[in-house]
Amino acid sequence: MRIGVMIGPERGDSARKASRMIADVEWAESAGMDTAWIPQVPTDFDALTAVALMGAATGRIELGTAVVPLQAQHPIALARQALSTQAATGGRLALGVGPSHHWIVQDMLGLPYERPAGLTRDYLDVLDAARNGPGPIEVENRTYTVHNPLDLAPVAPLPILLAALGPVMLALAGERADGTVLWMADERAVADHVVPRITKAAEAAGRPAPRIVAGIPVCLCRPSEVDAARARANRILGEAEISPNYQRLLDYGDARDVGDLCAAGDERAIAARFQRFADAGVTDLSVRLLPIGEGRDELVASKRRTRDMIASLAASFR
Repeated sequence: MRIGVMIGPERGDSARKASRMIADVEWAESAGMDTAWIPQVPTDFDALTAVALMGAATGRIELGTAVVPLQAQHPIALARQALSTQAATGGRLALGVGPSHHWIVQDMLGLPYERPAGLTRDYLDVLDAARNGPGPIEVENRTYTVHNPLDLAPVAPLPILLAALGPVMLALAGERADGTVLWMADERAVADHVVPRITKAAEAAGRPAPRIVAGIPVCLCRPSEVDAARARANRILGEAEISPNYQRLLDYGDARDVGDLCAAGDERAIAARFQRFADAGVTDLSVRLLPIGEGRDELVASKRRTRDMIASLAASFR
């Protein structure tokens, strides 16, 4: 199991976001982390732009989006941006995409949230043609009619990972993509729900074993602070209550909220939780650092302690 970190636009001055994310990815690469995963927050910094900037500041670490919502742009526009970003990073992009949630697509963007799996399948027709380029992209399906020349070609194989939570999307991820990017999936949900479905679909399609990227919050703290860490995770990361997709995924596991998903405690407790994810079939763990404390100085110190501990564990899970 490879271990990486989530790097995203935290709250604060827009002018400082890019430099902060670059500093974080420079640390991740120097600390030997395998991957960095950049979320596409609906209200904030563009994930693929962030990946391109991070690629210019690093030379080894894989950089993935987790994930780019499909409905927000035409597949040709996303293909062009992804291939450009992949070239800028020397082939280190892992493109995580997904059909998002009704409260983003419908409520924020004013777009229909219909047939998300069908839309994803049709979208992949265009992305697959683009990543097999250069050349004309000729796609006609239920959603898209595309006759578009494209001179860009991938500089290396471009993995596409789907945000797949339910049975239909997991089957599609196994059949058509290189794996899945998960959030709100605990060990039992991964082992009993995700792995069997996506693996069966990949095998039936004659594809390699899929990557399974699981995102979890992590907080290094004293045992007496575990409850506070879980409460903070629920306060700043809780979104299942407005996301039916996440609610259904939680039903497949033992966690009831993101606090239950949080790996909190001392190094031994966190390492044991990581091992359970590895045993469940996770190929890539994406750590969302969760600092605790009063005031900025304590939060910064907590974040640094947690990330240093994560880096020390990473080699033992490869």
